[in-house]
Amino acid sequence: MRDLVRRIDAATPPDRDRAVDALRALAILGVVLGHWLVTALVTDSGTVRGSSPLYYLPRLAPVSWLFQTLAVFFLVGGYVGARSHTGARARGVTYRQWLGARTGRLFRPVAAVLTVWAVVAGALLASGASLETVRALCKLVVSPLWFLLVFTALTAATPAVSRLHPLWPLAVVLSVDVLRFAFDGPEPLGWVNVAADWMVPYCMGTRWARRGLPGRPAIGWGLLLGGACATASLVLFAGYPASMVGVPGARISNLNPPTLAAVAFGLAQSGAALLLLGPLRRVLRRPAVWAAVALANLSAMTVFLWHQTAMIAVTALGLLTGSALPGLHTVPDGTGWVIARLAWLPVFAVALLVCWAAFRTYEQGRPRKDSRVVREGRPARKTVVRGA
Repeated sequence: MRDLVRRIDAATPPDRDRAVDALRALAILGVVLGHWLVTALVTDSGTVRGSSPLYYLPRLAPVSWLFQTLAVFFLVGGYVGARSHTGARARGVTYRQWLGARTGRLFRPVAAVLTVWAVVAGALLASGASLETVRALCKLVVSPLWFLLVFTALTAATPAVSRLHPLWPLAVVLSVDVLRFAFDGPEPLGWVNVAADWMVPYCMGTRWARRGLPGRPAIGWGLLLGGACATASLVLFAGYPASMVGVPGARISNLNPPTLAAVAFGLAQSGAALLLLGPLRRVLRRPAVWAAVALANLSAMTVFLWHQTAMIAVTALGLLTGSALPGLHTVPDGTGWVIARLAWLPVFAVALLVCWAAFRTYEQGRPRKDSRVVREGRPARKTVVRGA
């Protein structure tokens, strides 16, 4: 283990901002834990349906504030994408080549998970599983992919988005919500916010890459306090839901499609992320801590794409006991379910580790046998620890 830590530390370029990788790892970890905590699969007369403790226990809404970390991922994505594009242009790399390299690590693992679940869905239907059960399971796996579609589109638009001020997409979100909620505008209009909402933190990331962060603490505190106050005002006085994730059966969702409250919350999260940069940089000087972050980033998409499958696998294996297990198959309508679900999290993590071992090569590619980094620990290829 010490040798692995030494090799990873030696293979890291000196100018790499390790804190940025840590923010990305924390964002993915937040999404995974959030889904595991607020997603339930309930068995009822042989049928499996999706549910959420946030529907039965709305006082748990603050949990979504901790684990809905998508804005941080888009902030980091904008920063990394803009820096990558600038560096590629300086090296004479064409836009097509740059985009292919940026999106390749996204498409391969997505193709793998879709192929596996196409086979699983067919097998379930052939074995007599109800269409409702198959639909519920596939929805859990496929629905998070909207995030990758938006991220890929923004990545492709990085050269143009880099010139855009974040206030422009913020104005679009504000206009759409006013039309929807104040003037009873058509509901489909809200889907404009799917791009505009996440463009706000992405634009902030590109501006960070182009202009740096003069007065970073002031910017961070301004975003954190301003975004938190705006979010609280929208929830308390404008009728927006307190939960920052979708709740089955709710009249309005802050994510489906995104709302102004989601943007305000994302601004607060982005401010907190900027304030964390300094402490993270100090902590990540320790080679062991950095090695953990680097390894997590190498498998970020694999973890994201397979974490719901891991939860479903544990839930399915639990059915072999012949009874509904608390926190796994029961209705999430009480504190007992929450306590039981917390106890299941390590089991989900083990199942995810199995998925990671089986499918990580689709994201990372196969290691080169002639790599001097692997054999000698020398930084022969500086891309060894690059994230997605």
